[in-house]
Amino acid sequence: MFEYEAMRIVHCVRAPIGGIFRHVVDLALAQTAQGHEVGIICDSLSGGPFEAAMIARVAPQLAFGINRIPMRRALSPTDLAASWKILQYIQGLEPDVLHGHGSKGGSYARLIGTALRLKGRKVSRIYCPHGGSLHYDPASTEGRIYFALERILEHLTDGLVFVSQYEQNGYTTKVGVPHIPTTLAYNGLRNDEFEPIVPNADAVDFLHIGMLRTLKGTDVFIRAMAELRRRGIRARAKIIGTGDERGAFERMVGEESLWDRIQFHDPMPIAQALELARTVVVPSRAESLPYVVLEAIAAHHPVIATRVGGIPEIYETHADRLIPPGDVGALADAMQAAVQRPAEAAAFAQVLRASIAERFHVETMTQNIEAFYFRLFGEPAPRRRPLVATGGAAPFPIGAPPAGNR
Repeated sequence: MFEYEAMRIVHCVRAPIGGIFRHVVDLALAQTAQGHEVGIICDSLSGGPFEAAMIARVAPQLAFGINRIPMRRALSPTDLAASWKILQYIQGLEPDVLHGHGSKGGSYARLIGTALRLKGRKVSRIYCPHGGSLHYDPASTEGRIYFALERILEHLTDGLVFVSQYEQNGYTTKVGVPHIPTTLAYNGLRNDEFEPIVPNADAVDFLHIGMLRTLKGTDVFIRAMAELRRRGIRARAKIIGTGDERGAFERMVGEESLWDRIQFHDPMPIAQALELARTVVVPSRAESLPYVVLEAIAAHHPVIATRVGGIPEIYETHADRLIPPGDVGALADAMQAAVQRPAEAAAFAQVLRASIAERFHVETMTQNIEAFYFRLFGEPAPRRRPLVATGGAAPFPIGAPPAGNR
């Protein structure tokens, strides 16, 4: 018997890649460990062999597994077919909580949760933006459309989970002051992720990892490397990740004649990636609360990052060390300092690591979200059920999506 009522929880997210999927997997496995029955629904069109292998390892540990359904990134007529397939699948699970992540996953979860309510099912509809549509400019056509949709969907939402104060402020500014309960639950790391990862003897100077998109500042990183060369600074770098814009960035490296200084790699485990370089560079133009910053800091790596999204919340009183987004010169200055004064960079990395150890932990994240679920339902939880056996497999390490898709 449990000390509290077990819930049936289904997480819905579009792409099974990046920090958003790490968050979902971490949460699902931790909730399973707490005695809940959990499943994940995600897109079948995204990801590659690495993601498929990771999903195959995680799925058997979840009571409802991981179900993949085609989901388009942009609004599309195929969303109707996807919604129908998801509804048919979810209604058989009789969920207590539908937790949507990102704009598309959040839309599916709330619309389908509402459909289940019309059928008499009591289900909590939770939405966590993870940045998503909040990155749009409210003055743009896309922004006006998406924020109007967000305002409509809030009427179909029981609670909002934000992973950073920045994200919560962005929602309030662009969508409006929420008229429903909200909670703040920072992304969290495991205890083992705070162990140092020592760079290899042949490690390069800089590592840029993530979805290769202009939004992530990959172009700024490449131009900063070119600026270092013009300054006579010898530096080498690796870019790890995939994305629709990777080809454009590879052409940019060629145009800047940087093939002797920059190498591209496909996604790999974060621990393996951190062994390849001494300093991690996160030159993003927009973020919510990026895992890669937390992971690198926890592993004792110096980090150069931009002042965007929730990154200042990670740095707290040291936020003045962050650089402006899109500023090639400022990024090159910070990278030059890391090359020329490595001891100073390493010392500051230790200061940051100590500051995040308690604030960004997976256990804290999970407890905050679980408490929010119970708050929405009222205590006790809906009802007690026997859990579905998961075969007793050895636990898969919580949250290990490929480093290059964050």
